[in-house]
Amino acid sequence: MDKRTFTFYYGIVLIAVGIGVFMRIPEVMPQVAAIEFFREKIAIVKFCFYLLGGFLILAGGIRVFKNYKNPKE
Repeated sequence: MDKRTFTFYYGIVLIAVGIGVFMRIPEVMPQVAAIEFFREKIAIVKFCFYLLGGFLILAGGIRVFKNYKNPKE
């Protein structure tokens, strides 16, 4: 597998993991809220998880886009 193909599939994996983070947040937040330390800080924890998911999707999208932007010579 050459570098171009690896980069493409790596981008797809990053996008899938980012979507997985978005889908998992509503399931995990009640467990996080059960921890006394995070009970009052739940909004910032949610924000950080959503930010992480957004960065993963963005990074994967950039890799996939760059793969199609520069045609194979």
